Amino acid sequence: MQIKLLAVGKTDSAAIAELTEIYTKRLTRYIRFEIQIIPDLKKRAKLSFEQQKKQEGDLILNQLSPSDFVVLLDEAGKQFTSMAFADYLQQRMNSGIKTLVFVIGGPYGFAEEVYQRANSKLSLSKMTFSHQMVRLFFAEQLYRAFSILNNEPYHHQ
Repeated sequence: MQIKLLAVGKTDSAAIAELTEIYTKRLTRYIRFEIQIIPDLKKRAKLSFEQQKKQEGDLILNQLSPSDFVVLLDEAGKQFTSMAFADYLQQRMNSGIKTLVFVIGGPYGFAEEVYQRANSKLSLSKMTFSHQMVRLFFAEQLYRAFSILNNEPYHHQ
């Protein structure tokens, strides 16, 4: 299985990008993992929130294959403990999915078409984080989940 993190907008913080890269590299011990960035929309200030969501949604949908299992990182999604998230990943791997795609939307959320395409929604917290921080937190939690699945000492109960 391959895991992709699809995110709207670039990270303008070198520190966050560097930390995210550390976990991305660590993950290669366990699985094929990549972060794919959808560029920020041009002339966003002239677009309504709904127009931005629609255009970002079209760009997201264009990056997905019909066979992809798509999980939106969404505040209304299911929350897991780290152990339960590891179990969730194991279930996805056991199901024969080729590509598991986690998606971070733009600042105003996802277009309705993206919600319709999604197979699942996941929330990292009830709190709101910047989209840049979510990449780092997600990469770390993904690494933590694989360390749990491999009985390595990174995670402490």
